[in-house]
Amino acid sequence: MKSIHIRLITLSAIVLLTALTRLLPHLPNFTPVAALALFGSAMFERRVVGLLAPLAAMLLSDALIGFHGTMPYVYGSFALSWLLGLWVRKNPTALTIGSAALVSSVLFFLITNFGVWYGSAFYPQTSQGLMTCYLSAVPFFRYTVLGDLFYSAVLFGGYFLLQQRYTVLRLAR
Repeated sequence: MKSIHIRLITLSAIVLLTALTRLLPHLPNFTPVAALALFGSAMFERRVVGLLAPLAAMLLSDALIGFHGTMPYVYGSFALSWLLGLWVRKNPTALTIGSAALVSSVLFFLITNFGVWYGSAFYPQTSQGLMTCYLSAVPFFRYTVLGDLFYSAVLFGGYFLLQQRYTVLRLAR
């Protein structure tokens, strides 16, 4: 089997298995969403596959968990995290990966909570209502940050260790 196929199968399996962790009990927002986007973008040889594979895995897990009205905002923040992964791809160090994970957390917080507020009957459609929505979400933000950092470390660190052991998994640069 060609090395590119082995790499693609390995990366796809990692993405699918990681996405399935969303089905396990977890702290609120402690999920691999942004880490999958960063990892997919940085590691798949074909960048579009790096977006489509994690998106497909997310869609499958959402089909099991349940669809909701804020999915466009969640997937939009996911796509922005994927764009950050293109930056990580150029220089995948602990600093760039950690920085991208933190920025992804902030983007996810801002975008998805805007989606919760926009058109909501629960929050007034005013700037004060938006701020109230953001303030209500602050307790969950720490779990988002911890999840993004944890899963980024596991995905990038774990794959780095696999690459050290199996050179066929290394991306030709």
